[in-house]
Amino acid sequence: MVAVVVKKVGNTFYSGDDVVAISRSLLGMVLCTLLDGGITRVVITETEAYAGVTDKASHAWGDRRTQRTEPMFGPAGVAYVYLCYGIHHLFNVVTNRKGIPHAILIRAGIPLEGVETMLLRRRKKVVDKTLLAGPGSLAQALGITTELTGTSLTGSKVWIEDHDFKPKKNKIQAAPRIGVDYAEEDVGRPYRFTVTQDDLPNMRGRDSS
Repeated sequence: MVAVVVKKVGNTFYSGDDVVAISRSLLGMVLCTLLDGGITRVVITETEAYAGVTDKASHAWGDRRTQRTEPMFGPAGVAYVYLCYGIHHLFNVVTNRKGIPHAILIRAGIPLEGVETMLLRRRKKVVDKTLLAGPGSLAQALGITTELTGTSLTGSKVWIEDHDFKPKKNKIQAAPRIGVDYAEEDVGRPYRFTVTQDDLPNMRGRDSS
């Protein structure tokens, strides 16, 4: 069995100034929650970067600042969770530094721990490819709601761990973001990044628990 190195990601990682690079680096890391129902862990396989005031796909484009988006303007390493279509809670990682509203949407993952809890939250009986496919499904499975917006990612409710599941750079697929047709010239930015389980060292053949 391959030994896995586990460590909680700290503020030094989140405070980097390149939101695209951080978005790529999050692939293979493990998003964790400790909420009602116990602990859940998901290996991140899809992310989208949003580059703040200069990015027309971002909620903060043009330096727009509202009560909802305020966490994006806060310090690095906090959660930005917003409601989409009045139904789906979407989880984002805030990066850079206070006043620069960079954020990364976590779109999909692979279950690692707490599968029964995820199934219960998703009202599913068995694990299938839809369990964590899409940011709304992922947040629901992990118990993430807008109540967690602004929460520190170095705390005890929601955090990210490095299990040494890093993909090789040539295995990461880049593509335009989804659902940002309003973003005019920024619609085609290749800021969505994906990997598969086969692309993640130490994850190949691993059973979820």
